[in-house]
Amino acid sequence: MKKNVGCIVTILAVLAILAVWFVKMYNGLVSKEEAVSSAWSQVENVYQRRMDLIPNLVNTVKGAADFEQSTLQEVVAARAAATQVKVDPSQLSEENIARFQQAQDALSSSLSRLLVSVERYPDLKATQNFRDLQAQLEGTENRITVERQKFNQAVQTFNTDIRRFPRNIVANMFGFEKKGYFEANEGAETAPVVDFGTQE
Repeated sequence: MKKNVGCIVTILAVLAILAVWFVKMYNGLVSKEEAVSSAWSQVENVYQRRMDLIPNLVNTVKGAADFEQSTLQEVVAARAAATQVKVDPSQLSEENIARFQQAQDALSSSLSRLLVSVERYPDLKATQNFRDLQAQLEGTENRITVERQKFNQAVQTFNTDIRRFPRNIVANMFGFEKKGYFEANEGAETAPVVDFGTQE
């Protein structure tokens, strides 16, 4: 009888240890997934900040005589298209991240063309409003780079965790899925050019 009680106590102790281990693994994965979602929110925030600056930039540039209307329309259209691409934090697959990045890259490209066009308007470049927008846009582009790096780091930590044994067992049981990364575009070794030119 004593032997049976000792055996039951041992089995219960082992089960309790396994339950604690299991809960700890699960909660660790939840925390890391939440870190990815939080990092994603920061990415969205800095992209939204850029979206919010663009109408001011367009309105400032519109005031310049004979400014290329097609360039302005392209920026407005790219901004509108980029605002339509939303990614739910629970759906951060490689495909969804790539779709989001493609829309943002199209906006970056049209914005770059606008800024190159501005070079032909020294009076516009000299205005205080334009210089203020320049500083804000440059700061935002830097923040975008930083937040994308932080997001990729959080994703790397999460993706590594769900693949490691024995966490992969818990991850598979509860449907934790790999998250997508921001990928560098070909030729993207350098930051986007947002220089409005030096002031004389």
